[in-house]
Amino acid sequence: MTRDDPDKQKTGEQPDLEHLDAAVTHVDQMVSSGNIAVSAARGILYSLIETLGALVGDPDLPEHARSGYEGLLETARELRVKLDR
Repeated sequence: MTRDDPDKQKTGEQPDLEHLDAAVTHVDQMVSSGNIAVSAARGILYSLIETLGALVGDPDLPEHARSGYEGLLETARELRVKLDR
């Protein structure tokens, strides 16, 4: 018998905003504490920004969800600028 993982994303569904927010926050915390190389953080942020950009550009995304993804996208971009300094 297998149990379903409640946190597992079903194929084709939009990722939860909370999970993406947690990823951006985690990268920021790791950079601030010095526990991750800046180049690794840039790579992770690049992937997050690409993912968020694709979600924001999805014409089927409801407007209320779009604003949350847009805000998180801006936060990720600001962190990328911070890393580039």
